This record gives sequence, structure tokens and C-alpha cells, in this order.
Amino acid sequence: MSLIVQKYGGTSVGTIQRIRNVAARAVAAHRAGHRVVVTVSAMAGETNRLVALVEELSGGDYSQREYDVVVATGEQVSIGLLAIAIDSLGVPARSYQGWQVRLVTDSVHAKARILDVEAANILADLDAGRIVVVAGFQGVDEHGAVTTLGRGGSDTSAVAIAAGLKADFCDIYTDVDGVYTTDPRVVPKARKLDRISYDEMLEMASLGAKVLQTRSVELAKKYKVPVRVLSSLEEGTGTLLTEEDDDMEQVVVSAIAFNRDEAKITVLGVPDKPGIAALIFGTLADANINVDMILQNVSVSSGETDLTFTVPKGDFRQAMEVLKGPVASIGARDLVGDPDIAKVSVVGVGMRSHSGVAQRMFKALSAEGINIRMISTSEIKISVVIDEKYMELAVRALHAAFELDKDAGDRVGK
Repeated sequence: MSLIVQKYGGTSVGTIQRIRNVAARAVAAHRAGHRVVVTVSAMAGETNRLVALVEELSGGDYSQREYDVVVATGEQVSIGLLAIAIDSLGVPARSYQGWQVRLVTDSVHAKARILDVEAANILADLDAGRIVVVAGFQGVDEHGAVTTLGRGGSDTSAVAIAAGLKADFCDIYTDVDGVYTTDPRVVPKARKLDRISYDEMLEMASLGAKVLQTRSVELAKKYKVPVRVLSSLEEGTGTLLTEEDDDMEQVVVSAIAFNRDEAKITVLGVPDKPGIAALIFGTLADANINVDMILQNVSVSSGETDLTFTVPKGDFRQAMEVLKGPVASIGARDLVGDPDIAKVSVVGVGMRSHSGVAQRMFKALSAEGINIRMISTSEIKISVVIDEKYMELAVRALHAAFELDKDAGDRVGK
């Protein structure tokens, strides 16, 4: 008898009828002989509503601890409703909030990281023949305070619970039927992938793909949790996240990822001496602002350099504000920013053993007259920053250049 963790997002539990559909899926798995744990998000739009209440009341100046208390209530509603729906189908169910499981986190409110899953309550209920319904997105710190994991945190909750229970599968149900070569809304010919490696999915998640939260993929890779991405609205085999194998390495590029939620900041005329970068990026770290791509021009004779980097678009104004003091203190010439950029990336484990990917990528962009503002690479991805207005054109051009609309075996040079 296998143990399966199922996760359903806000769209999947967005209405009473969809909650009934989720209940029916969980009950079907239970009656097929599986032990079933279900993790759910708040109903579609509910978290946004709760965040708006906090913003309206506080004007943006609020306690992160109390923010978590408010936004965590959305999941409480959905787990209670789902447990009731499962009970109505003749199978006993029990719901748990994050602090009841207990899903232990650090104390970084609104962006907490999972430290441990105390699964005794879950296991006891499974042994008693119940379906267990757990609130995603939330946990509890060592002081007993409610914490939340950030947007998309229910994915991370589900994978962490699956790892803690040593589940046979963690099934992530969404409103799409798997992981695609790129967003089908941008490229209608995008293909669904049957399998994708943890590393490729990790790059895609970090590069802007919205299918899974980055930390959920990190956990899946670390604990080797088999994750299936499936549709909650239709039947299908979905996409399996798994360890890399030889067949995957034969495909040079597997997918095109993009992210329009970034902004570019440049510090001009930075004194070229030790400690300056540490001051700038330390200031951003202290403000809990993540930095992605970094580019520093080489200083030839002036003793100055320009430092360019990207931050989440939602943190752009705060980043510009907190950097004013450090930039003035080091005697830099200016601080400029551009929120109207996008990042486009090609991803594939086969890039480790195949050459010419960058040339092919840059040639495709050049043919469309798209100028590259920044470049970043890793073993299995190449990312470029471009003007946001060209993002969709770039994605379509790269998808065609790497023939991602074709099966892997039919591509030229794969």
C-alpha cells in the first residue's frame, strides 16, 4: 500500500464544486488502497483579499508577525471545507493547520523556511484509515508563532510532508496538465514534457516558471521525492520530476523560461576597491532583498567601475531607497534603475555536453533585432536580460530556434 501526498492549489479549490472534485480524487485514491495526505492552498483569490485588508488597514506599515496571522486563515477555510466534503463521501477525514502537524519553520515571517515536519499526528490518522488534510503555506516557529512560507508555499509544504513521511509520490495538482517547453499562452505549439530532471525544474522555477515554487523543487531534489505535476481539472499522466538520466542528457535544450517580474539597478562610477560590493549587497541582504544576476564592468584606468544587478520588481522601490545611503557614502557617481526589463532563459541538462547553445541563442535574438542587456550562465542554462516589450517575441524566437515544438528525437542536433 503506497503513501501519496496530493497538493491542490487555489484554483483547484476555488469553488464548492471544485472542492467536491478534489474530495472525489482523494477518496478514489484512498479506495484504490493508498494512504492519502492532501495539502491545499487557500481558495483562489482569498490570499490576495487578505493581503489587501492588511494593506488597507496599515498603509503598508505593519508587523510581519501579524501579517502571517491574517493571511494564514485562508488555508484554514479550505482544509475544513475539504475535510467535510471527504466525510460526505463516506471516508473519514481530519484537517490540520501547520501548527498542529507540526510543520516547524524559522522565524522569518512571510518568507519562512521549513526546518522539520513532526508527522506523528498524520501517521496516527493514516493508521486509523483516515484521509489527512493539511493546510499548505503555513507553519509554526519555535516560539509558537504562526508563520507563512511565501507565495507558492503550499508546494513546499506538500514536498516537505512527502519527504517527512517518505511518501511514494507527491502529486502536485494545478490548473495545467504538466510542465511545458514554455508557457503555451505565449507559444501555442509548446509541448508537455513527460519527464524533467530536478535540476532543470529548479532552474525553470528560479527563472520565472510558475508551475512549482523553487524551494519545493530544492526539497524534492534533496530528499529524492518523486513529484508528479498533474491537472486537477482533467485526467492525464502529467510530468514526472526525477533524477537525471542518460536520455535527458541527449536533449540540448528542454525548455524556455521567462520572468517579467525583475528590475535592473546600476550603480555608476563605483570605486574599484575591496569591500564596495560587500557593502552594496550586504545592504540589500539586510533588507531581505534577493539579488539575481550581477554584472560588473572591468575597470581599465579610471579606478571606477559600473555595477549592475537585478532584483524582484516588487522590491525595486525599496532597493533603490535603501541603496541611496551606501551609494553616497562610497562616492559613486549615480544610482539608476529600470523596472521595464524581462529575463529569458534556455534550460537543458544536455548543455553540459553540447557546444554552440549560446551562439544559436544569440543568433536567434539578433535576427529579431532584440538587444541583450545582461547575460548569465550556469552548467544547464543561459539567461539574458532584454527590454520587457520584446519578451514574448524572444520566447517565440528561441522556442522555434531550438525546435521545441518537435519530439526530442526529431530535432536537428537535438
